[in-house]
Amino acid sequence: MIRSVVFDVGETLIDDTREWARWADWLDIPRHTFSAVLGAVTAEGRNNTETFDYFRPGFDLATERQRREDAGRGELIEDADLYPDVRTGLQTLRDAGLWVGIAGNQTARAGDLLHQLDLPVEAIATSGEWEVAKPDPAFFARVIAMAPGEPHEIVYVGDHRDNDIIPAQAAGLRSALIRRGPWGYLWADERRVRDHADWIIDSIEDLPRLINHGLETPPLELRAPTVAPWPNRPHP
Repeated sequence: MIRSVVFDVGETLIDDTREWARWADWLDIPRHTFSAVLGAVTAEGRNNTETFDYFRPGFDLATERQRREDAGRGELIEDADLYPDVRTGLQTLRDAGLWVGIAGNQTARAGDLLHQLDLPVEAIATSGEWEVAKPDPAFFARVIAMAPGEPHEIVYVGDHRDNDIIPAQAAGLRSALIRRGPWGYLWADERRVRDHADWIIDSIEDLPRLINHGLETPPLELRAPTVAPWPNRPHP
């Protein structure tokens, strides 16, 4: 039985296109150039913050974030940044009686901006507020403490193999990789994702139907057209 579903933020709920463009503009780097280097870093499975070092060796992310805020060009999360399925998908999960939350590697400021969107969720938390970031096991311990249910009754949804899927599984959570954003598309068919993710989904709106089918349904019966063609990972 699943009691709770907790979502990552960037490239799971939020399309990061505008934020990356704002970083390129702040650094006075052509957007295409910045995006291409970001893609190369992503393809190598490295931390995306390493992108900045190619343009500004020794780049201090915290300092530059504050400089952007001071200049009135800081983080901005608005309704237009949400993926189209977010509000309907979250609401459908809540209507099905599930507890729905958000917890991702974002600043405390991003947490405030998410609260202002008035999303249909029970709780919102960020690594900036918790002072611990994925993939640290302590982050997922906080997720487990936040969401109702035993770890195997909680689903964590994200787009990142190393920050979301593998550490969530290690913490005893169920996990779903959503195929969107650079990481989601690059890693959706990778062996390590297949070995650790319960599901590969294309939309948040896939989740209610899958959960309604029951996680103990035989794997072949659990498959659906929008889910990658392998069975869910067996779970004790």
